[in-house]
Amino acid sequence: MHLSNWLLFCSVALLVTFSPGPAVLLAISNAIAVGPRRAMISSMGNGFGLFIISGVAMAGMGVVLATSATAFMLLKLAGALYLVFLGIKQWRSKTSIVAAAPVALGAANPNSFWKLFRQGLTVALTNPKAILFFSALFPQFITPGEPVAIQFTVLTTSFVACAMLAHLFYANLARLLKTQLATPGRAKLFNRISGGAFVLLGLSLLRLRAKTA
Repeated sequence: MHLSNWLLFCSVALLVTFSPGPAVLLAISNAIAVGPRRAMISSMGNGFGLFIISGVAMAGMGVVLATSATAFMLLKLAGALYLVFLGIKQWRSKTSIVAAAPVALGAANPNSFWKLFRQGLTVALTNPKAILFFSALFPQFITPGEPVAIQFTVLTTSFVACAMLAHLFYANLARLLKTQLATPGRAKLFNRISGGAFVLLGLSLLRLRAKTA
């Protein structure tokens, strides 16, 4: 892969990953709830999910989702329901997000590595836009005649690195704003805003159409 192609891909990846979406919102919510360092666990899960999606796209699942309205609808529905579920949990939370006790997204234990990891993983795997994105974008940067698996690995690793950088930025931004949300009233407002945002993202996912729709 030419260096110029890789730099162009990284530019596109940074633009995409820094755009607010489910993974970014999850990183912000968890950063407020359990701190930026613990929030990166969910980002690690999201990154692992992106690797899986990349492999699925390389195996042709992206083509299936682009041509099968039923497969696309099922994955889209699963992703939308999960985001709505996260939104409702956040909306109904009555605990201050800056309290010492575990809070947002129904995290039963702020030190639960696997719970945070699974949140990020699920958000990644239930987003059909990610598979379609990889399926549509990666071929534009693949050099013909070179090993495809290696190029997919480089592109995926670069994309995940950009995503982790974006999540780290937003998580630390949330930490800086944490003191502004110390009062119960502001904590409740944050829960309502972020919970509503999750629900809106889920509903917007339902509006996503397959190419054949």
